[in-house]
Amino acid sequence: MTWLADHESDVFFIGTANDVSRLPPEFTRAERLDALFFLDVPGAAEKPRIWDLYRRKFSIAAGQRTPDDASWTGAEIRACCRLAALLGVPLIEAARHIVPVAVTAGETVQRLRQWASGRCLNADAPGIYRRPDRDEPSAGRRVSRNDPSLN
Repeated sequence: MTWLADHESDVFFIGTANDVSRLPPEFTRAERLDALFFLDVPGAAEKPRIWDLYRRKFSIAAGQRTPDDASWTGAEIRACCRLAALLGVPLIEAARHIVPVAVTAGETVQRLRQWASGRCLNADAPGIYRRPDRDEPSAGRRVSRNDPSLN
């Protein structure tokens, strides 16, 4: 028996972070969920608003140049602004102390994107989430199939 079975509600939220495999089986059956959303790292359209939010929160001048944030989450943008404020350094310098989760857990992020593709609704756009055609480069070794001497 679960809490959900004992209560009737129009809305029920399951707050898991990054690991669908941790959901109990009763929550992954279709009759239990109306929708499952996938929220990827913020895109180029969302990043300026996230930077603005944390610049204001940590009193960082709006004119400061931002670092390359291609694979950053909102939490990493926050951490960069917080470090810049604490250390009294520009955002570019604070960014040297940030390692994005898309790098530290790159394989896990790619597996999650692959799992979600075609199975979940896209949290940022209408419709079903589709994995991006181009993934971030992996740290693995590249092997050329054309010329074995290059291996």
